[in-house]
Amino acid sequence: MVKMCGKIYIIGIGPGSSEYLTKKAVDTVKASDYTVGSTRAIELFDDVQNTIAFNVKELVDTLKKGVQLAYDGNTVSILSTGDPGFSGVLNTVLRLSGEIGFPKESIEVIPGISSLQLAAARCHIQWDNANVMTFHGRENIEEILPVINNGKTTIALPSRKVKDMAQFLLDNGVEPTRKVVVCERLSYPDERIVEATLNDIATSEFTYMCIMVIY
Repeated sequence: MVKMCGKIYIIGIGPGSSEYLTKKAVDTVKASDYTVGSTRAIELFDDVQNTIAFNVKELVDTLKKGVQLAYDGNTVSILSTGDPGFSGVLNTVLRLSGEIGFPKESIEVIPGISSLQLAAARCHIQWDNANVMTFHGRENIEEILPVINNGKTTIALPSRKVKDMAQFLLDNGVEPTRKVVVCERLSYPDERIVEATLNDIATSEFTYMCIMVIY
């Protein structure tokens, strides 16, 4: 007998403000049996049935619980900051689904607006001609070095503090006077856009919610 599984929606929730939620995201969460995501992500939605919140340390275990709920026949929405396919949870959910035996054809990805897209908009960048890089959860930041001087603007999600990324670039020969724009807490009321030299950014403090644009 073939097991009848439920449905998984992997939903991009945008950069953080409810203004950037898509109608598809709102309607899907409203119709779901369970919604899995960070507390900050869940709070963007007004009409949610059953919620399962996680923090970074519990991320994989909580996502696995969500996949299991779908395997048991429920409709589950899994919330991913920005877009699920860019520094999101898409790959993790696909891996966990494969381990549990949840069918890939019962997974639907609902894209969202990433903070990278919003940073490009704020800076008036045609980002299809930019170096687009993410270092979230990665330590191999040296991968930025082969492209940093290729004549294109680089838009990057830093792996750690912005000033650490700036100092890494300085230590590897990038000019101290290089123009950098840091887009901090995009879409939030306290959003901040800072334009400075690489040298100045290396001595400045920012929150972890930042995009670096290196010209």
